[in-house]
Amino acid sequence: MFRTRTGNWPIGFRRGWGAWQKDLAGCLAWAKEQGFGVIDLGRDGDKLAAQVAEAGINIGSVDLLLWNEMMSPEAGKQEEAVARNVAYVQACAKVGVRNFFLAMLPEKPELPRAENFAALVSSLKLLTPELEKLNARLVIEGWPGPGCLCCTPEGLRALFKEVPSVAVGINYDPSHLIRMGIDPIRFLREFVDRVYHVHGKDAEVLPEAVYEFGTEQPATFAKNPPFGGPTWRYTIPGHGCMRWTCAFEILREHGYQGAVSIELEDKNFNGTQEGEQAGLLFAARFLQGC
Repeated sequence: MFRTRTGNWPIGFRRGWGAWQKDLAGCLAWAKEQGFGVIDLGRDGDKLAAQVAEAGINIGSVDLLLWNEMMSPEAGKQEEAVARNVAYVQACAKVGVRNFFLAMLPEKPELPRAENFAALVSSLKLLTPELEKLNARLVIEGWPGPGCLCCTPEGLRALFKEVPSVAVGINYDPSHLIRMGIDPIRFLREFVDRVYHVHGKDAEVLPEAVYEFGTEQPATFAKNPPFGGPTWRYTIPGHGCMRWTCAFEILREHGYQGAVSIELEDKNFNGTQEGEQAGLLFAARFLQGC
C-alpha cells in the first residue's frame, strides 16, 4: 500500500469527475490493485460509503451535503440546512465516516464579508454540538472562491475564536495557500492542531507571469492555464513549490493520524483516463518518498 515515508500515513485520492472514476466499482478495483488505501467521496457519502468500505478501502472524507445554505442571511434557511446536514452526517457516521469536507462559500458572496461570517458562525453554533455527539468533524478547505470565508489565517483565527469546538477543523491543502502567497509551512505550524485531513495537491507560481501581470489586476489578453490563474497553476505534488517532507515532519511531531488524499487538478494529466491514472500514480510515488 502507498504510504508516506515520514509519518507512515496511507495515501489515497479524491474521487474525480472522469467517466472511469464515476464507475465506482471499477475505480475502487483499480485503486486497490495499485495500492491506494483511501478515497474521498463527494456529497454521496451516505449512499456510497458502505460500498467503499466493503472494497477494503478507507474513506478520508466525504463532502458535507449543504454548504452555501448554511451561510444564508436568512435564519430559516440556515436552520433547515443545518438540520439536513445533521441527518446526512448521521447516515454517514453509521458506516464509519468521520471527516466532512466543505468550503465556506456564502449563499450571497456580494454581501459584506463580516455579514456572511456572522451567518456562518450562527449556523456552526447549531451544527457543532450534533457533530460532537457523533465524533464527526468538519474539514474546511481553503479554496479562495467567490466570497469564500476561512481561507486565510485571519479568517480561521476568527472562526476558532467564535466557534471553539474541536469538531471544526482544517483540510490542509497547500496549493491554495501557495497561490494566495501565504506561506504553507508557517500556516501549518500555526494551525496544525486543527488539521484533520490533508490534500496532496501542489501549485506552481509562474515568475514571468507575475512580472507580466502583477497580482492586483487580471490579464487583459492572456488566458488562464487550465486549473490555474494568470500567475499560478495547480500541479501534482512534486511539480510545484511545496516542501512536502517539511510539512509531514510537522504533522508527525503533532500526532497527525489521518491520510493524504491526492486531489488531481493538473493540466498535464487531467482529461483522459490514462493521464489521470498516471498523474495519481506519479503523485503517490513522490509522496511515498517524502
